[in-house]
Amino acid sequence: MRNTTISLIIIILISIASIYIVAPIDHPAWLENMVSWGGGDARDLRDMKLGLDLQGGTQVLLESDLPEGAELDDGAMSTAKTIVENRVNGLGVSEAIVQQQGETRIIVELPGVDNPDQAVQTIRATGQLEFVDTQGVPFRSNMVINTTNRPTAADELQQAQLTGTALDLNLEPLPGQIFETVMTGDILANAVAQPNEIGQYLINFVLTSEGSDQFYNYTSSNIGRPLPIVLDGRVLSAPTIQAAIQDNGVITGDFTQAEAESLAVQMRYGALPVPLKVVDVRTIGASLGQESVSRSLSAGVIGFIGVLVFMLLIYRLPGALSTVALALYVVFNLAIFKLIPVTLTLAGIAGFVLSIGMAVDANILIFERMKEELRVGRSLRIAVEAGFSRAWPAIRDGNLSTLISCMVLYIFGNNFGASIVKGFAITLFLGVVLSMITAVLVTRTFMRVLLSNQSRNLADSRGLIGY
Repeated sequence: MRNTTISLIIIILISIASIYIVAPIDHPAWLENMVSWGGGDARDLRDMKLGLDLQGGTQVLLESDLPEGAELDDGAMSTAKTIVENRVNGLGVSEAIVQQQGETRIIVELPGVDNPDQAVQTIRATGQLEFVDTQGVPFRSNMVINTTNRPTAADELQQAQLTGTALDLNLEPLPGQIFETVMTGDILANAVAQPNEIGQYLINFVLTSEGSDQFYNYTSSNIGRPLPIVLDGRVLSAPTIQAAIQDNGVITGDFTQAEAESLAVQMRYGALPVPLKVVDVRTIGASLGQESVSRSLSAGVIGFIGVLVFMLLIYRLPGALSTVALALYVVFNLAIFKLIPVTLTLAGIAGFVLSIGMAVDANILIFERMKEELRVGRSLRIAVEAGFSRAWPAIRDGNLSTLISCMVLYIFGNNFGASIVKGFAITLFLGVVLSMITAVLVTRTFMRVLLSNQSRNLADSRGLIGY
């Protein structure tokens, strides 16, 4: 009885905590900081993470753009995927998904992004970050120039514009002259966009130990001159050197928040191991997803009510206890979805709903075994314990086969960029694991608590247990 009481207290405490996490309310900062795995910014726990099909946004398909005959280095696309992911996360795009598709492609999903131009420019750049000598020529942002590291950038853009094939026709080329690259992005250790005391955005950057002396030597000799920051031949910014800089410095300018964050991201994650080209950009509306979510919720409520009626009619009191355990299962699942966090897609919702059905199936197996024990004359208490013990091997083996299938689906989705398959596999896997816990441990605890004081009354009224 003591163990049963402890189990009941633990279930109640976990249930209260889960309901609090799931509730769409403002949560304390300490909780949001605690669940921000990896030391990132605090996560908002008010809403569930929604995927591209539910929230709407932009999908970008990138492909390696190597010269004819060149071969990809081993691991190059995997490294490129990681850098693209860092760039997207640095932009602050909520719930972004970056996956490798096959050997040469990367899929980037940007939920909530309706105007993808700036994000696309950030994630596709090959990342040759340079600091160049202006040689007295006035530079402007978005001007494309030739540098000693990339001597044909402006000429290639001008030719592309003449033939009408350029991706960014608004860029201004400055062909012919080649500007000296005085430093590269290797000297940077970090760069972060932050607002100052009057709300204007600037970029704080930190130099590596090797780059600190190099940066100091150049800036101390060129105070009052501009030091353009160039990425892939395109001028990101042309700040003026106001003092000798060593260890760390600040880039100021008339930046919007988005511009400052984009510049900081490109400075931090500049070096892609392989050039990428944009193969396809799709903007996806959320109206279909919202309608699907609404219908899924309605179907879920109707299904839950149907299960409740069925369990009450067939299994009476144990059926009622199992539906309480099932409701807790749903709450536990949603809490885990928020804490991990899991990005919900329509396929993910399907996996979640399927796991609910499997949780009910486990309880049916238990209650049928319990009835068999009662038919051969066992006492109610013994029949309950035997029902759980006899049903467990079937529940374990059935769920284990499902878990193996989930792992295969996840590996398949991860290798082929099929986020829909991965979402289904993740939610079904978590649901199956939790369903075993709630169907066996939670329901058994409820039955034991009920039997502790009411076993004689229940034994005299077997109709209450559906027998």
